Amino acid sequence: MPQGTSTPWSYALIRLLFRFVLKIFYGSIVIENGHLVPENGRPCIVCANHSNSLTDALLLVTSLPVRRRNMLRLTAKATQFGHRTFTSWLIESAGTIPIKRRKDSVDGNADNTEAMQYLMQALELGDAVCLFPEGMSRFHPTIAPLKTGVARLVSDVLSRNRDDPNFEISVLTCSITYMHRQHFRSDVLVTFHEPLTFTPKNNPELLTPTDFASIRGITAQFHDRISSGTYDAPSWEYIRSAKLASRIYAPLGTMMSLGDFVRSSRSFLEVFKVPQDYLPEGDEVGVREVQQLREDLKQYQDQLSKWGIKDDRIRRPLSRKNIIRRMVLRLVWSLCLFSLSLAGLLLWIPIFATTFYAVRNFKKTGPIFDTWDEIAQYKLIYGLMSGICVWLFAVILSGPFAVVSVFLVPAFMWMTLRWFEDAVAAFRAFTALYRLLCVGKPELKRMNEVRKDLHAKVMNLAVGRLNLPEDPEAYYINAGGREKGRVRGRWDSKARYFSIKRRRKRDWNETLRLYDKVDYPEDIE
Repeated sequence: MPQGTSTPWSYALIRLLFRFVLKIFYGSIVIENGHLVPENGRPCIVCANHSNSLTDALLLVTSLPVRRRNMLRLTAKATQFGHRTFTSWLIESAGTIPIKRRKDSVDGNADNTEAMQYLMQALELGDAVCLFPEGMSRFHPTIAPLKTGVARLVSDVLSRNRDDPNFEISVLTCSITYMHRQHFRSDVLVTFHEPLTFTPKNNPELLTPTDFASIRGITAQFHDRISSGTYDAPSWEYIRSAKLASRIYAPLGTMMSLGDFVRSSRSFLEVFKVPQDYLPEGDEVGVREVQQLREDLKQYQDQLSKWGIKDDRIRRPLSRKNIIRRMVLRLVWSLCLFSLSLAGLLLWIPIFATTFYAVRNFKKTGPIFDTWDEIAQYKLIYGLMSGICVWLFAVILSGPFAVVSVFLVPAFMWMTLRWFEDAVAAFRAFTALYRLLCVGKPELKRMNEVRKDLHAKVMNLAVGRLNLPEDPEAYYINAGGREKGRVRGRWDSKARYFSIKRRRKRDWNETLRLYDKVDYPEDIE
């Protein structure tokens, strides 16, 4: 049995480096079903949705359990090779295989015969290769129609090994869901699905000469599996309304695991997209009711965004006295944490400034639909380079204490980030409470009635049509495990507030911003 290619030192270094960088950039990276990844020596193609350029590949490299897979051979568009840039070096040193695209060619042709030969040889050695069957990184929330390249590669490898009827190749589909893909300290869900396994004996329809209908059929299976674990919407407004419906249905914040939150909101997204699939045939009234619910949710969220408050503030009204008391506590706590983090922020300012300048200039190079999917990539790379420079400068500056500061500087920077993140969250809560105070009781009472009506409709849809749990609070509090943003139990919850590992978030939409991130860029046709 093949053992797979040994891990190059450069690949191991890149994996270690970006595992560290990704954990800083994203607040939580939740990996589901890592045990489903085929082990070393078993030919495997990993294919996922592609909405975040190079970041998607780095995330997959760092998400695969090392004890099961020592290496993931990547592919990237050929235009990223051969440049004297850090990105180009990064891609090439990781053993990435260049893929030519028709749109990058002057004559509109792209010959990838050599690349396919490399991929087939790697698979026959027992390696895992990574392909993004959408064929491009996209800004839109709609998963692009999948190319048939993965299925054709499976067919070619099986045909080359047809003399061994038990030769096995697996396709591991993966769904990547970013809460806010380019925002600092946002959250990510990586879900691996049960691999599909193919052999010459069990899949003779894939041996050459191949019926193209079989290739398209397998590609459709890949699409169904990938889309089943992430958002696939015709516009950002659908996702926005679906997330709100999920929060109204189960207002648990991060006591509900990220995976459960994504699956819950995806259920609402699917019924909003095609309501007739969840209703009796010919039920036009029901279809209109679902469409009207989505519109009502949009208007409700628009009003919340205008006021700058969360749905939870409408669900659980606070007295004026309680609001003022909480404002004082949040402001004092925020000032304390800002004071603690002030010295360390001097080390972070050059990093923030460098990434801000680089991203601002990059956005000018093209329209939203052609640049916004690469923002996270630019932030990661420029943040890494400027961070290394800051670290080296601080170590050199420490002189005789350099041996100690090599470790103390990054530890101090991490704790500064943790304190600063809590400070921003506390100040964000202060400003939200102030806005709540300005809204006034009559408007809040009216909105509370609107929410009660929405809650009744959402629950009816969730339980009656989507078969979601009837008592979501009881169900989801006992589900999810250790990957929750908060933990059960008063003492444990308070202790985790000071966790060194990560901040105890209250909402999966939170990022390192002074306002809650619930809106998306306008849709671009």
